[in-house]
Amino acid sequence: MKIYSVNDPEFSEYGKVLEGYDTKELVEAMKNVAMPAEGVSYEPWIDSLEKCAIFGELKENAFGGMPIELGMCWGYNKYLNCLEYHRNSEINIGATDFVLLLAKQDRIIDGVLDTADVKAFAAPAGAVVEVYATSLHYAPCRDDAEGFRVAVVLPRETNTPMDKIEQKNLEDRMLFARNKWLIAHPDAAEAGQGAYVGLKGENVHI
Repeated sequence: MKIYSVNDPEFSEYGKVLEGYDTKELVEAMKNVAMPAEGVSYEPWIDSLEKCAIFGELKENAFGGMPIELGMCWGYNKYLNCLEYHRNSEINIGATDFVLLLAKQDRIIDGVLDTADVKAFAAPAGAVVEVYATSLHYAPCRDDAEGFRVAVVLPRETNTPMDKIEQKNLEDRMLFARNKWLIAHPDAAEAGQGAYVGLKGENVHI
């Protein structure tokens, strides 16, 4: 599939690159976290990353003083598998170059999204990339043996376990964790873990 850059005008409806942040300390801290043997790992917050100066800057500036978490998604991935969204923007900062597979929330029709609506955007290491709340996203991708390391900044407690709720509508069926609405492809492992299956078409990959 065609891969755009987060610096291309096509990215403007999905997010933006935030200027003025020094990411060098955070990038080095991410490199000290061991890669998984295979697949993808995710932690909502990691102490060594939250000790970096940028943690306080992102809390006060990018999130307007709200409590945040600074964690990481890292490993090896080339496939879409799922799409998720939150009630807020997510910020990604790579210690490596990486690719985001994105779609728009308004393309979910009657609980289904066609993966033909997914676009790919490459981000350079060190860039501070905001992904809007209306942009569906999931694990980053990278098409080489090195894998990826991407910091994930969100409101505190996002993506952590929560008790089951009384489902009032279709969207409630997609609620997979705190502040995490998830739509899985039938081929994704998450589909077998109880995730809502709502992606049709090819499980796109880079």
